[in-house]
Amino acid sequence: MNMLPAFVAAGVLAAFLGAAPAFAQADYAREKRLADEIVPGIVVGDAEWLELGSGRKFLAIYTPNSKAVSGVMLVHGLGLHPDWGLIGVLRTLLAEQGYATLSVQMPMLAAEARADRYPLLFPEAAERLGAAVAWLRGKGLKKVAIVSHSMGATMTQHYLNRAGHAPIDAWVAIGVSGEIALPEKFRSPVLDVYGEKDRPGVLDSAAKRAAALRAIRGSGQMQVAGADHFFTGSEAELGRQVRQFLDSRLKR
Repeated sequence: MNMLPAFVAAGVLAAFLGAAPAFAQADYAREKRLADEIVPGIVVGDAEWLELGSGRKFLAIYTPNSKAVSGVMLVHGLGLHPDWGLIGVLRTLLAEQGYATLSVQMPMLAAEARADRYPLLFPEAAERLGAAVAWLRGKGLKKVAIVSHSMGATMTQHYLNRAGHAPIDAWVAIGVSGEIALPEKFRSPVLDVYGEKDRPGVLDSAAKRAAALRAIRGSGQMQVAGADHFFTGSEAELGRQVRQFLDSRLKR
């Protein structure tokens, strides 16, 4: 199940992370198996191996665009990979619409691990996101946005809070379970997107997320009619809305 329970969103997360080791052990063998499966089948974009300060490398899929002045980083949900379903569609669509895209592999636990164990991996997830943002900016792109789904959005929120400021120029959070709480210094626009038939944890907290985003200029919230948590059959509409938001914030 690709969501955090309410008690994590309510504030236990901070205490839990404070007591956890800086880097809990991810299932790197599982991550390698996924990479071995998907890299040979990549049709759009190229596999890149980004490196952490520890020397550990992780997979990313980079799709350049010769006319791009902005980059978009895609972040998948729990136990998935950078070319999975919805993320694969978005990274390709946005590259076709004038953006350079970088879809990154997030750390994962064993397949049977519950979602409430994933906060153990948030420190490494934040380091991967920071490395990926720096890598994209190193390509000479003027602006960088993140588009993240479900657990990937929760990991992104942890990264942004850890940074304490706005290391990116826009954030699209898709299917967030719980609230959105960002540091006071974060002033980049945020789009909160969810499906009409999304998970209860996403739907029940939508009003609170909308209220929080009213404090950040240029931010907003939208519901995609008929869509479920994975936007099955609604990928094109989601892509259209994401592109419209990014165009208005990154291309002006």
